[in-house]
Order: sequence, then C-alpha cells, then structure tokens
Amino acid sequence: MLGLAARGRKIESGEFSTEKAVKAGKAGLVIVAKDASDNTKKLFRNMCAFYEVPYYEYAVKEDLGRCIGKQYRASLAVTDSGFAKALESKILSGEKIE
Repeated sequence: MLGLAARGRKIESGEFSTEKAVKAGKAGLVIVAKDASDNTKKLFRNMCAFYEVPYYEYAVKEDLGRCIGKQYRASLAVTDSGFAKALESKILSGEKIE
C-alpha cells in the first residue's frame, strides 16, 4: 500500500519533507519509524497533535524506506486522504502496510 502511494507521488518522505507537509496542511497521516530518535518521535508527535494529523510509529527505518523504494527513512507523510484513511485502518487492524 505504501509502495503504491509512493508510485502515485502521494508520499513525502524524510524529516524535512514530512515536517513541511504537516505544516502546510497537506499531510493526512504521519508514520515515524520505531527506531527513530526520541527527539524525532517527540517532534512529530507534538506537531501532529497540534495540526491534528494522525501519528503512528511503524517498522524500523530500513523497512519503512524499503516500502517506498528508498533507503532508510525515519518519517513519512501520506498526502492523499484516501490512502491515509486506508493505511490508518490497516495499521489499526494490525495488518502490514507495505
């Protein structure tokens, strides 16, 4: 699912791009790697709470990057509301979102 969203250019990845998407109101969902630094997790947790964007921790950096055809990624924002809702329901049900 993440790979499909990435191919459709509906994902912003990397800390800077994710932060920019959230602040611009484009992010429908933010995913941060479980092995990201505590500072990164806190930054996005607080930012997502302020901007009312769903926030989830999922996988490790290597797996998160591989899902979207990149190397390591600590964070990503899904910018399409349809993909965001579908991914959120998969995460909540415990399914893999690759």
